Amino acid sequence: MVWQEGITRARELARRLGVDEGCARYLLTAISHASFVYENSELGLETNQRLEFLGDAVLELVVSHYLYDKYPAMSEGELTRLRAAAVREPVLAAVARELELGEFVLLGRGELRSGGQSRPSLLADTFEAVVGAIYLCRGLEYAREFVLRHIGGRLRRAAASRDLGDNKTALQHVAQSGLFKSLSYEVISERGPDHAKEFEVVVKGDGMALARGWGRSKKEAEQAAAGEALKSLGYEGPRNP
Repeated sequence: MVWQEGITRARELARRLGVDEGCARYLLTAISHASFVYENSELGLETNQRLEFLGDAVLELVVSHYLYDKYPAMSEGELTRLRAAAVREPVLAAVARELELGEFVLLGRGELRSGGQSRPSLLADTFEAVVGAIYLCRGLEYAREFVLRHIGGRLRRAAASRDLGDNKTALQHVAQSGLFKSLSYEVISERGPDHAKEFEVVVKGDGMALARGWGRSKKEAEQAAAGEALKSLGYEGPRNP
């Protein structure tokens, strides 16, 4: 019964991703979390950890090649930062949610009880394993098309943020690439006399504090906080802040 459920999920995932059913055996491994494999050792399944390792390498190669071809004016440092930002856990988890991979992953009882199917790290790992499975089943060119279909838009928006005129706009574009659903700014302290007051602002992504900044006005402090957030996320920020 457990074996049949795994096969059924893998075949349905193959249909969802638009790959032939022959890839189901690779996808079965991709959705087999270690907790499930250990609890069902009699099935002889392999965990998705090795496929995750392979998928991570495929992702890095595909994204590196894309950026190298698409942005010839970028320096090696800029390309490295943009690639790192594109394959960050929040981005991969967002793609996994779009593909509803959480519905397919096979988890042990403890992971299920703790809501593992919605945990960002698990979703990101599963997406990498799926990329590895597609690479083994269909080859590099198909894997490249699959990756760019789901990450290409985010790469282009992230690259475009470098040319935006201010930090807040750049951070908004980065957030829209899949990192955060919402951004908010909050004044957390003030100092100095009324004629020379300084404000401290914190910027939050989905309610989580990202960075702080100071300024002589609230707007200036928000720009400073957004600039610090861009740095912490691995982005260079706009060229003309």
